[in-house]
Amino acid sequence: MSPLANYQALVARVDALCRQIGAEWGEQIVCRQGCDSCCRHLTLFPVEAAALAAALHQLPEATVAALQQRARSATIDDPCPLLVAGSCQLYAARPLICRTHGLPLLIKGTDGPRVDYCAQNFAGVASLPAAAVIDLERLNSALVAINQLYLRDSQGDAMPASERIAIAAALLLRESGEK
Repeated sequence: MSPLANYQALVARVDALCRQIGAEWGEQIVCRQGCDSCCRHLTLFPVEAAALAAALHQLPEATVAALQQRARSATIDDPCPLLVAGSCQLYAARPLICRTHGLPLLIKGTDGPRVDYCAQNFAGVASLPAAAVIDLERLNSALVAINQLYLRDSQGDAMPASERIAIAAALLLRESGEK
């Protein structure tokens, strides 16, 4: 089994949920491929970084070199280094946060639970059914567990499970996910 198999299975489940939300609420959702308003230079779990690096190395060498050059000059306050002319160059392999960003997320904060989504989405919608809301805590718990399995199975204790990797740094990893 591939070290990324559990992550890829989670991505498939999240994609299915996002497709379901899109099928029901598509006319209310502005966020989609080509929308880059929120595409910032984020940090990822090591398993996400390894998946992104693996996808990067499937691209033509010239594209890889150009994206890695962008990554070398990126700062954490910049837009995502994968954005070229407003389009994500690894859209099919984008991390979970990018897949769910803008969609209704159940966030359990100190003030109690709330549903958050892009202000451009769901204009005029008073409430959303539970099936249209992604439980962020549940998603993050699954991602943390999968990251821990990935670290155990592929890198041992070389990298702390809590360490996050900037997208630019992920683009500079070798295909195996190593520096």
